[in-house]
Amino acid sequence: MREYFSHVIAAEKGIFGQPRFIKPAQPNHRIHPLLLGMDDLNLIDVAMLEPALQSDVYVVFGTSYIKGALCDFLVDHRAVNIHMGTSPYYRGASCNFLAVYDGNADYVGATIHLLSKGLDSGDILFHAFPETAAVDPFQLGMQAVASAQQALVEKIKRGELSNLTPTKQDRTKEIRYSVNADFTDEVARQYLANIPSPQDIYRQIQQRNSSKFVLN
Repeated sequence: MREYFSHVIAAEKGIFGQPRFIKPAQPNHRIHPLLLGMDDLNLIDVAMLEPALQSDVYVVFGTSYIKGALCDFLVDHRAVNIHMGTSPYYRGASCNFLAVYDGNADYVGATIHLLSKGLDSGDILFHAFPETAAVDPFQLGMQAVASAQQALVEKIKRGELSNLTPTKQDRTKEIRYSVNADFTDEVARQYLANIPSPQDIYRQIQQRNSSKFVLN
């Protein structure tokens, strides 16, 4: 597992650079982070989050499962979630890793969907994909993260996000629903022993059937 994550960290640094403090784009931009422990978001009083609950747009990314009053508020205010994986085909945890593991690099991407009370089950606004190129799978996964963030930011800037027509998810098309327990040391070992080459990745991406995805 240590070897696997060393590749992940290297790809992350290659795409996003070294960890650094956030620099506001303009002097009057206000960034007020609130640091919480794992899973604490569902335990705190929603009133603690009041300054953040007066926003124009709510984006959820990389959190644990949100429940209760906070979830109700976010759903009511049309919050969007960035799911790293292409729903409804890959839902749950480690989706892009498992897509490559299954030989489906053409499914590596992100789903930007309306937040719902189910896990990665909200109506889809659009899918985002990394560029079609011969790259190793670790870079591919990080490029998918970057493409999702960039696409969402652009739609917010252009005022397009609220105008997108949501698409219901068809559960009958699901390939995998995964949980954290599915990602084991043995699975990581098998993955590294049979890792596809950049050329393999390129061939698989070229086979992507765009009609399966929401490309707004």
